[in-house]
Amino acid sequence: MMFSFFTSIQQQALSFPALSFFSSVNFLSFSFFRQTVFSTTTASRSFASPATTQFRSLTITPSLPYDSNPSTATMSKTFFLSALLALAEARFGQEQAAANAIQSLSNFGNPGEAATLAGATPGVLLAGSNACAKLQLADKIVETLGNDPAVIAGAQLLVAAEKNFNPFAQTIPTICSDASLPATEALRGIVPLVDPAVTGADTENANSAQSLKTPFSAAGLSVADIMAANGFSNFTTQAADGTAGAAPASGNANTGGNNNNNNAGNDASATTSSAAAAVTTIITNCGGAPAAAPAASATSADAAATTTAAASTGTSDSGNTGNASSDVQQSTVSGLDFGLCVPTLKFEAGLNGRKDTEFTFQAVDPLVNKGQQEALNPAIIMNRICDQLTNVCQANDAAKSACLAAKSALGGGARDVTTADKWNTQLGFAGANTNPDNAPQAGLVGHS
Repeated sequence: MMFSFFTSIQQQALSFPALSFFSSVNFLSFSFFRQTVFSTTTASRSFASPATTQFRSLTITPSLPYDSNPSTATMSKTFFLSALLALAEARFGQEQAAANAIQSLSNFGNPGEAATLAGATPGVLLAGSNACAKLQLADKIVETLGNDPAVIAGAQLLVAAEKNFNPFAQTIPTICSDASLPATEALRGIVPLVDPAVTGADTENANSAQSLKTPFSAAGLSVADIMAANGFSNFTTQAADGTAGAAPASGNANTGGNNNNNNAGNDASATTSSAAAAVTTIITNCGGAPAAAPAASATSADAAATTTAAASTGTSDSGNTGNASSDVQQSTVSGLDFGLCVPTLKFEAGLNGRKDTEFTFQAVDPLVNKGQQEALNPAIIMNRICDQLTNVCQANDAAKSACLAAKSALGGGARDVTTADKWNTQLGFAGANTNPDNAPQAGLVGHS
């Protein structure tokens, strides 16, 4: 939010007792102030709804013994505070849009779930929250309330919402660098609004509005990567585990594109070079035919997998086959090479603190499930598996296509073990254990 305004009026605020608290204002204190009666003045306000408090009128008559002309001082301070509140209301109104949209989804999910999710929205937009938290919440909204277009639209507003930052600690926003988030396909490729006071905000805010209509290509890319690839890099990054970093170079993701692919043990320079080719292809096609960009990106991503595999194995194989480790279980479907991963699903109870009677889906392979929370909706985990085939597994094109086909066929399936069994069978792993952790067990997380 644009709190640079508050910085410029700190000294003025100190001269007026009723506003002295602005000398240490931050998001939490001001947000609380907005929801609280301004006790040092005579104020009137009306409630538009329980979720949004709107100031309708404000009359201030402070006692100013130090001013020889109380009338002039009163008018000055009244105008000052009115302008302050008008500005704050406009900025906070943007933040409320996502919460209001989610609150309105009460017809979806179980009673009270939409309200609970809406109530969590302000917290993930606070300056102190993790930059990836709002993306995780957006996934949870779809997981909990379903994939109706109205639900997707509400979750998309949250992905695009501006995240707050503390102007006394930093001058630019922090963006999520986790390429697996959001996991919901319908939420990928959307980039957020940023504070208009930030340099380059015009470009980013125009991109954000456009991405809600036509999402950017997002295969293997984090939100931070997508923003940088499309001309805005005036931000820092943060991973889901809290790891901080610098933004990728604007218009060229050499320094950040696919940084979260986690290709441990592979040749760094070969991976970075190929990843840059993938992102550059997306940029080149930005102004061209929309359909060409994903295909070009996929081709470059495959090249990255090939180059990485060749560097790590010391071979000169230019194809995208034969990358699988001999220690990795192979698919029984001819032509499907899932590389370093086994793309099977499990369906277990009590994962990650859930009740022992609550079953969720999760990927079995630790390379695939690293950092990914379990989900009630199988499509979320299927999407994760398909993404990781490119990001970390070095799978061949046939395997990636088979994964996408299975996700399309089974993503909306029953939320029970039969869906996991069908998925495993379709990808060539019939009979795979869907409860390898012997769940439920106390303290079982279910992912690496």
